[in-house]
Amino acid sequence: MTWNIPNILTVLRLLAAPGVAIMFLYFHRPWADWLALALFVGAAVTDWFDGYLARLWKQESNFGRMLDPIADKAMVVIALVIITGYSGMNPWLILPATVILFREVFVSGLREFLGVRAGLLRVTRLAKWKTTAQMVAIAVLFLGTGLEYKEGIALQGMTPREYAQAVHAGLEPVIRTCGSLGCSTWATLVGLMLIWIAAVLTAITGVDYFCKSLPYLKDEE
Repeated sequence: MTWNIPNILTVLRLLAAPGVAIMFLYFHRPWADWLALALFVGAAVTDWFDGYLARLWKQESNFGRMLDPIADKAMVVIALVIITGYSGMNPWLILPATVILFREVFVSGLREFLGVRAGLLRVTRLAKWKTTAQMVAIAVLFLGTGLEYKEGIALQGMTPREYAQAVHAGLEPVIRTCGSLGCSTWATLVGLMLIWIAAVLTAITGVDYFCKSLPYLKDEE
């Protein structure tokens, strides 16, 4: 394993994945939302830079090829779990999140089963677009949860602790502070549209990988 800048960026992105969840353990909302958003966006940017620098400086390595998709999946999976939990179990979010999580587990299982032949499941251009769509959608959804919490506190004149207790009791106010729908609602709607687009791309790439692996899944006669 070579410790060059592209590989270090990939490792940092992997470590940032649980860091997004830790923000909600040590900080009150909406600060947790903003810090999680900043950490997630910062880590997502490294997803482009590590590959670009590795190609530019001719520092591509097997370690980087192995860890890069793992770091991406860890970021997406952990962030989706957090957002789904804080979204009030929104069914419009649960379904695309389920599709994304199912595909990531399924493809990881395929790669593990194929072993040394997993090279046939190399990341495609569409899969890269899929990952980009996932990360943009998650970032916008984090923005929506942060705005919703902040606007709710401002609207009611509550402390963060009091607002959290009200939400837990099912007394969350209707927020209308930025137009008829509210800034948080607009951000959430855009995020939901993007996550559905990401889910469709995710499903397509999953089917593509499965079709490519079919010849290696047949039993010998």
